[in-house]
Amino acid sequence: MAKLAQNFAKYMIYARMQAKGVVERPDVIGAIFGQTEGLLGNELDLRDLQQTGRVGRIEVNVKTNKGKAFAEIIIPSSLDASETSLIAASHRHA
Repeated sequence: MAKLAQNFAKYMIYARMQAKGVVERPDVIGAIFGQTEGLLGNELDLRDLQQTGRVGRIEVNVKTNKGKAFAEIIIPSSLDASETSLIAASHRHA
């Protein structure tokens, strides 16, 4: 599986997430993949893009405070601006 280092990415997708209850890193990553699965067609399938190195490793930092989980998400992309924007927009109201 190819990896894309952040210093080689053309674009970075930054996102934040908030949830009630305990949420762990694998839950957030699973939600990201689930949100885009089948939504954008085969050309922008997140799993395929990661395997070919066009999208890098998804970084997730989760913190919990008073029964709520807060996550910061970073997705490096070597796609063009419009393709990266489509992926970012698909997570806007996940």
